[in-house]
Amino acid sequence: MQSENRLIADFVKLATGAAGTFAGMTREARDSAREKLRESLGGLDFVSRDEFEAVKAMAARAREEAERLGARVAALEAERAAAPGGASDGGPGGGPAPAAD
Repeated sequence: MQSENRLIADFVKLATGAAGTFAGMTREARDSAREKLRESLGGLDFVSRDEFEAVKAMAARAREEAERLGARVAALEAERAAAPGGASDGGPGGGPAPAAD
């Protein structure tokens, strides 16, 4: 009877070892696939979410500043046009504005 128990014990050891080996192979294959994917995607020009959000915020600030500056230019042009001799003043030379071609 003990020989049957020994045979079963050996079979259980074999099955346990095979299961551990299979689990290790699965982990190794998964890690290898991830590494290959990282290598292949590494050459592409992807950015991280943090970098994207930072550039998005910079663009929003630049848009806001451009709008403020546009409004300021418009106000200065209106102020200059309203000044005595404003729009007909050709600039620093004091003569008429040059003709546009």
